[in-house]
Amino acid sequence: QVRLVESGGDSVQSGGSLRLSCGVSGNPHSMYYMGWFRQVPGKLREGVAVIDSDGYTNYADSVKGRFTISRDNAKNTLYLQMNSLRPEDTAMYYCAATPFCLYSDHRFSESEYKIWGQGTQVTVSS
Repeated sequence: QVRLVESGGDSVQSGGSLRLSCGVSGNPHSMYYMGWFRQVPGKLREGVAVIDSDGYTNYADSVKGRFTISRDNAKNTLYLQMNSLRPEDTAMYYCAATPFCLYSDHRFSESEYKIWGQGTQVTVSS
């Protein structure tokens, strides 16, 4: 059974950078799509960035050019490099995975991902 554990969340100033990590245990190579989602209290969870097993990526418009998702299969770790952080990036960030290939219009759908981490908090102050 695959388990996901996030780390790297912190409090930073606007314009700063953070790198989130998601350790994958169990059978990580069975996960076709992996991604980062975020959620603010009272709002729906939203997709931030996803990556497939071949390294192809998709990003939410709000983070394009600032965030980079990557996947180190040798280390069984998913990363999210976040630069030029803004106060509106403040959220709980979750790592998610699915063993299935997803159509492009489903890649940011929360319901498509069956395995989730516990989350790591990112707070950006102005």
